[in-house]
Amino acid sequence: MIKKRNIFFIFSGALLLLGILSLSVWGLNFGIEFTGGSLLEVKFAEDLPTTSEIRDILAEEDISSLVIQPTGDDSYILRFQEIEEATHQQVFSRLQELNENVEEKRFDAIGPVIGEELKKRTLWAIIISLIAIVSYIAWAFRKVSWPIASWKYGLIAIITLFHDLLIVLGIFSILGRFFNIEIGVPFVAALMTILGYSVNDTIVIFDRVRENLIKAKNEHFEDIIQHSVSQSYIRSINTSLTTLVVLGSIFFFGGETIKDFILALIIGVSFGTYSSLFIASPLLVVWENLRHRR
Repeated sequence: MIKKRNIFFIFSGALLLLGILSLSVWGLNFGIEFTGGSLLEVKFAEDLPTTSEIRDILAEEDISSLVIQPTGDDSYILRFQEIEEATHQQVFSRLQELNENVEEKRFDAIGPVIGEELKKRTLWAIIISLIAIVSYIAWAFRKVSWPIASWKYGLIAIITLFHDLLIVLGIFSILGRFFNIEIGVPFVAALMTILGYSVNDTIVIFDRVRENLIKAKNEHFEDIIQHSVSQSYIRSINTSLTTLVVLGSIFFFGGETIKDFILALIIGVSFGTYSSLFIASPLLVVWENLRHRR
């Protein structure tokens, strides 16, 4: 694996370049939580329709970014782009066609200021998480400073996290452009989950590296890394496959409202495992080789 690292670097580089180009040209298709819009909460006295039935009956209306969220046993919250009062009344009339026993509980405008606040909080959450990750890894590896300083393990872990997040963001940029998939609060939650999952996988492999460095200081560093990855990759792949089976089941048989969240997790978990095995560990070897050349 380590000896074929250039193949993995080229593959990752191509994905990252494609993702960066997509983000630069098309950006992300933000939902109303970030851009602002309208919120309609309705209650059905009986015969609660499904989200698919609501989506189908509103398909002919001039609304976009429709998100349907069940609340309780008899209510739904509908989010969509900002609309005029006439369109609001038309949407409610459509719902009455679906079920005449429907009651409008509230209709509110969601301003884009809320979206800006969410963006700032998300950015700060990611920054604080990354700082905590580097600090923890540097502390955990403080007794292993040969041949690479402990803080470098943390920095490489952060590089692989950016690798995973950029690929997920790039894929969703393309999906947003061609399939109108939007970025909302669940996607932010998925990114934070991916951060935790990916760094956990990387730390497991780095911890095996740490153990082998203590046991075999006379071996070549690249051989120690290769041996450590060989000892860990079956466990990492099996853990990820188990997770992906569950996520796949939820994606295909779960509700429509969480599909984008689950899709982000599927992509993130897959590339998180890949980067831990084929990017993070080879980067240790590359860094050490560059130090020797200098």
